[in-house]
Amino acid sequence: MVEIKTDASLDAMRAAGRVVADALAAVRAAAAPGVRLRELDEVARTVLREAGATSPFLGYRPSFAGTPFPAVICASVNDAIVHGIPDDYRLCDGDLVSIDCGAVVDGWAGDAAVSFCVGTARPEDVRLMEVTRRALEAGIAAAVPGARIGDISHAIGSIGRAAGYGIPEDFGGHGIGRRMHEDPPVPNDGRPGRGLVLRHGMALAIEPMLLAGGRNAYYVAEDGWTLRTSDGTRAAHFEHTVAITEDGPRVLTMP
Repeated sequence: MVEIKTDASLDAMRAAGRVVADALAAVRAAAAPGVRLRELDEVARTVLREAGATSPFLGYRPSFAGTPFPAVICASVNDAIVHGIPDDYRLCDGDLVSIDCGAVVDGWAGDAAVSFCVGTARPEDVRLMEVTRRALEAGIAAAVPGARIGDISHAIGSIGRAAGYGIPEDFGGHGIGRRMHEDPPVPNDGRPGRGLVLRHGMALAIEPMLLAGGRNAYYVAEDGWTLRTSDGTRAAHFEHTVAITEDGPRVLTMP
């Protein structure tokens, strides 16, 4: 069931979105060679705590997971696509890092992700991130009343495929509101003009994930959470929580 939010509810989600944006900015600022992923999680925990927010990630256990998620961010490095668990890994110069974070404020959720390189970026990683960001922007631009979910999916997929990148088929965006994951699912590839009609008051987490090697295949790591590219190539992930409004897409997780 898709919940249509009131304008006041979208404003409340914007408050959660600001906390997410602040946490992502703080984590990115703290990321440097030698810093442990676990330390980045502590940075995000501090931002959430000081804002009076809670984490929808911590303790989350969907049907595919054997154990609850133990952190407030997903920290996915290099060939990790999404859902990386922050551990004692120390960042290295040139690592490509994707950080996903959520926050709940007064019962409303926000969810966003960003990818960046630590230290010296490889040109191929810069291109991968730029294309993934453009795919996100295209998906957001398609999120208008009267369009369909497939229009968002097609906008994202067209950019990713044209650049020669892979797209994991089983993971994509989703509705968001009182819970982090709500209906409808928002695939990262699809046919235009298909799927649910978008209405004012819907809120979606739009999140392209692109794989540098051009293959769609991935596997679940031994931790039961981290998705890794099957060919060992790198991945990038960008995400925003977006409200569908008559005035156009409203990004709720901007700074």
